[in-house]
Amino acid sequence: MTDWQGHESQIAALIAASGTERLHHGWIFAGPRGVGKAGIAFDFAKRLLVAGAGRPVPADRLAPDEDDPLVRLLLGGAHPDFIRLERLERDDRKGGEGGQLARNITVDQVRGLARLLHSAASMGTRRVILVDAADDLETGAANALLKSLEEPPAGAIFLLISHRPGRLLPTIRSRCRMMRFQGLSDDAMQAALAQVLPDLPAAERARLIPGAEGAPGQAITMRDLDLPGLERALEAVSRGGVPGEAERAKLVTSLASVNARPRLEAFVAFVPQFLARRLPDARGAALGTLIDAIEEAQRLGAGAVTPLQLEPGALVHMLCELVAGVPASVPAG
Repeated sequence: MTDWQGHESQIAALIAASGTERLHHGWIFAGPRGVGKAGIAFDFAKRLLVAGAGRPVPADRLAPDEDDPLVRLLLGGAHPDFIRLERLERDDRKGGEGGQLARNITVDQVRGLARLLHSAASMGTRRVILVDAADDLETGAANALLKSLEEPPAGAIFLLISHRPGRLLPTIRSRCRMMRFQGLSDDAMQAALAQVLPDLPAAERARLIPGAEGAPGQAITMRDLDLPGLERALEAVSRGGVPGEAERAKLVTSLASVNARPRLEAFVAFVPQFLARRLPDARGAALGTLIDAIEEAQRLGAGAVTPLQLEPGALVHMLCELVAGVPASVPAG
């Protein structure tokens, strides 16, 4: 029995590793966004801290019982031997928009680990630092974290989430054990979505699977942000004509407001996927045009939303131009 659908081998490896005397001090949980890496890493942190306090942990699943008092402390954000590093909300008093996340995890946040790392564990033998995501570390923060990975205090375990591990410092990668996660099969997706969206009709869950690329988190985002609606709009844009222009104008208007930022981010991430679905049917010059469009969509999306490098309406318009510019002979998918 495991807690996570489709990742049985990784769960088994983590359970086995947690029982060894010489547990590796650094782990990278690597794989696509939305496949469950961060949730599994957090369950691993629960197991490490509960076991490190000498309390029993289950042999057949990763996470201890949520009724365990140490787990309740973790869930409440009050466990003294655990820190999660992630992007913080911007301070609107400093010119940022309230509710938006900062671009990076800062060097000051990493330096703030000193309290945890330079003192003895309070409730056991282990301390756990979860970095979600290590891809978000600014340069100074990555270098500061590297120093801790090079000379880790006894009992300190670093769990790094990475969607693009190739972009991490090679020296960070070399000091961590890599745990790779892949997208789930359709059957595993069905089972995972049945667990997290039990009230959603099975037919609606099934409709989320093709566009989610094996990532339950992405499927949930699609449901919450109406990505099927964005896909229908892009299909109209790709066909062109008056209906396509009308849909493009609607997208620019609907995604340009501050309140639409989550859906804008989803749209920016989705456009390259939408275009990539046409690759199997593209030939000759059309294939080259399509590849160029995908690469340009990825370039526009990289860092364009957080912090915003392009005005939202202009960004949406440019992405729609790429979709509309793909030769009509390439099927929409």
